[in-house]
Amino acid sequence: MKDNRQRLIEAALAAIADVGYAATSVSEITRRAGLSRGMIHLHFKGKDALIAEAARIASDAYHAHLEAAVAAAGPAPAARIRAIIAGDLSPQIMNPRSVGIWYELRGAARTRPEIALHAGTRGGPLETWLSADFLALDPGDAPRAGAAARGTIALLEGTWTDFMLAPDGYDAAAAEGMIHRFLRGLYPAGF
Repeated sequence: MKDNRQRLIEAALAAIADVGYAATSVSEITRRAGLSRGMIHLHFKGKDALIAEAARIASDAYHAHLEAAVAAAGPAPAARIRAIIAGDLSPQIMNPRSVGIWYELRGAARTRPEIALHAGTRGGPLETWLSADFLALDPGDAPRAGAAARGTIALLEGTWTDFMLAPDGYDAAAAEGMIHRFLRGLYPAGF
């Protein structure tokens, strides 16, 4: 049986996915978790801390998924970059629930720094991994590698936005192919 802390985190994420951040109230979370309101205060000291912890756990799961994809890709930088792209656009990540949660958390991050710590990509593991792999493709050009990493993230995030607005038209293979074509323009030998 899941402990109460985990039940509250899962209930918070489910509520964010289903009704949005603004409607994710203490009552909504505790109803979904089947727990009393006091449990949020016992385990998290309040709703804001619970949501921040839920954002951290969701972020950790996202990065673990990408890290596993990169590990399976082997040491070649272009293969690692392709694995990140495929992992980010995979059904385990790119699905209505996950995308809904991330867009709600990112909207809240504007005024909630405790959520912003876990909802962004700038300076995080994704940018670090991509920058290192792009630099390995062209050693000595760190500015280009950083720009390629941020550009790849922008393409991925644009794909997420497109998915959120038109999920029925989403085609993972086409999205990957589009990103690879852009990257071939920057690194013809790598892609």
